[in-house]
Amino acid sequence: MIPKEILKRIDQKYAYLQKKRPLSAALVQKLSEQFALEMTFNSNAIEGNKLTLKETYLVINDGITVKGKSLKDHLEAKNHHEALHFLFELIEHGKKHTVSERLIRSLQQLVVKDLEDNEAGKYRQGNVMITGSKHKPPPAYQVPQLMQEMMEWIKKNINKLHPVELASLAHHKLVHIHPFNDGNGRTARLFMNLILMQRGYPLVAILKNDRKKYYRVLEKADKGDTSDLEKFIAQAVERSMTIYLKAIQAGSSKEEQLVPLSKLAQSNPYSEKYLNLLVRSGKLEAHKDGRNWVSSQNALNNYLANRQRKRKVKKR
Repeated sequence: MIPKEILKRIDQKYAYLQKKRPLSAALVQKLSEQFALEMTFNSNAIEGNKLTLKETYLVINDGITVKGKSLKDHLEAKNHHEALHFLFELIEHGKKHTVSERLIRSLQQLVVKDLEDNEAGKYRQGNVMITGSKHKPPPAYQVPQLMQEMMEWIKKNINKLHPVELASLAHHKLVHIHPFNDGNGRTARLFMNLILMQRGYPLVAILKNDRKKYYRVLEKADKGDTSDLEKFIAQAVERSMTIYLKAIQAGSSKEEQLVPLSKLAQSNPYSEKYLNLLVRSGKLEAHKDGRNWVSSQNALNNYLANRQRKRKVKKR
């Protein structure tokens, strides 16, 4: 289970993001490019790719060959970026029925294109070991059945579980089965993002710097306890939401900009304590940024206008 306080903050940020939609095409494009680069770099780096963030940018945007880096590193960057744009196109065209084995195989095929062409898009035919992990993937003959069961589980729970919880558990199920000879981790992270993006969440990157913790929570999940993995993924989701909201705020008017309640109190005849009370009672729209509540002048104006309307109704 995801800690309630984290889930509450995610839901608050999600509600605010939905309220601000539709976002400008220019802002969406900018954020998509930023997140796609970040995820491509981090997802590949987790698997041992040697390109830096800047080098990854040069490879996917300028087609530059980086001296001293392998052809494999270059192809992995291009392939992952192409797979991401495949996801963007699916979301843009509203294809919510695409959560399927066929889609997973298509993602893996894009990830390993020109690297494992003979095995691309196909379930493994032999048993495999995961370097650095105690988990022993199931034998190859069980993979088709396990994948079918995973899709049935997703179909059963897609409207029951919170999207972040569903994405976290689906991610683990896929890496646990390890259905391909190569590209399992990158494919699982892409698939996790598809589930989230279909529900309106921004792209989520698991950072290279969190690699050891990522493997540690996966190992714990392999033993049956998914709580730390769910929390880990939820924190990554919240990070993306925060980046999105800050980008939106940067282009907002002064009245729309999110500020701490202490700053909002400075320009209004209300104390921070009173504003905090309004937030906690659900009367003032706000959300958590780290440990602090943030709101806007527009939100306070809306509260005051709503209170005034209620007073007029009572007088009648």
